[in-house]
Amino acid sequence: MRAMQVNTLILGAGAAGMMCAAHAGPDTLVIDHAKAPGEKIRISGGGRCNFTNLYAGPGNFLSDNPHFCKSALARYTQWDFLDLVGRHGIAWHEKTLGQLFCDGKSGQVIRMLVDEMTAAGAELWLGTSLAELAHDGQRFTATLDKSGQRHKVHARRLVVATGGKSIPKMGATGLAYDIARQFGHGVTETRPALVPLTFSHNPFAGLAGTATPARVFNARAGFEESLLFTHRGLSGPAILQISSYWREGEEIAIDLAPGLPLLDDLRARRQAQGRRNLTTELARHLPARLVDHRAAELGLSGNLADQSDARLARLAAALHDWRLTPTGSEGYRTAEVTLGGIETGGLSSKSMMSKTVPGLFFIGEAVDVTGWLGGYNFQWAWSSGWAAGRAIAAMDAAA
Repeated sequence: MRAMQVNTLILGAGAAGMMCAAHAGPDTLVIDHAKAPGEKIRISGGGRCNFTNLYAGPGNFLSDNPHFCKSALARYTQWDFLDLVGRHGIAWHEKTLGQLFCDGKSGQVIRMLVDEMTAAGAELWLGTSLAELAHDGQRFTATLDKSGQRHKVHARRLVVATGGKSIPKMGATGLAYDIARQFGHGVTETRPALVPLTFSHNPFAGLAGTATPARVFNARAGFEESLLFTHRGLSGPAILQISSYWREGEEIAIDLAPGLPLLDDLRARRQAQGRRNLTTELARHLPARLVDHRAAELGLSGNLADQSDARLARLAAALHDWRLTPTGSEGYRTAEVTLGGIETGGLSSKSMMSKTVPGLFFIGEAVDVTGWLGGYNFQWAWSSGWAAGRAIAAMDAAA
């Protein structure tokens, strides 16, 4: 078995791990079981990588301790990452709600990170898995399996950047949580987040593929974005967002006409065009297939002139506050991120280092910090990876 000594061993060549390697200094080894680095980066944003958000801030993140993310986000911001993107000549554009995407392919961001970590003196081993991990109080010893050969690596510092459980077909596991528990760190409840919601007897199968603007909300949060009906239930940005704030057995509410005083509009149209069919009128605001679905459910029929104020009020209320109770979600199979993770109380918010095991760092999705849809989780990866990398470099400089 080959033995080697490195200063820093980073587990995971994803967004957080590569960002950390770019700042941790030379003599850093980054390993990943995948055949290529940055696989989640590659598939994100439809292949164009929604790499950050103009409005990223602590309020866009969920955690048992909402203050934990403030330090890293404040010291490495979306503007800092944009500077890095600019230095590498990567063209980008804003879509909606501050979401920033590459003009080209997401591979540009992966190449940028690989180039940055290579320039910093880091080495990358792909197709490499962790077999054993130990700590003798001074250094970490990792037994690695690389292409069928065993390597024993001794490291002064260990950075865990293996992510969460989301998208297991890409190799996601709970490894980070196992390592955390091995070294005495707690792990909060983990759940699929940014995930479509499902119904046991899906009443929307006939609407599959239909999308409409909506505001989806519950007692904890609300999001006004697109809603998509699927063969299994509900998806689209608004649903993915609310899924992070939803629990099994709870209902969600949907406003199908956000920002529109629907009752006032229907009453005015009744006065002006009373002979107009009610469902035809509603189709001015909603997809016709959705109107037909709700018409059957609500018993809608007749012309506008046939509708009393009370009936129009009930209709408006039903469209502004449609209550539904999903039976579940599509789970980690399609979840973009994992909600929850390694308890932040055991970590330094400035360095991401363990408070009880010097030299042990946890960054990125593995930690109990989960962002909204729209580039926020990548920003947490950049910020937390930078914080850990800079902390390691500072420790070396002071040694």
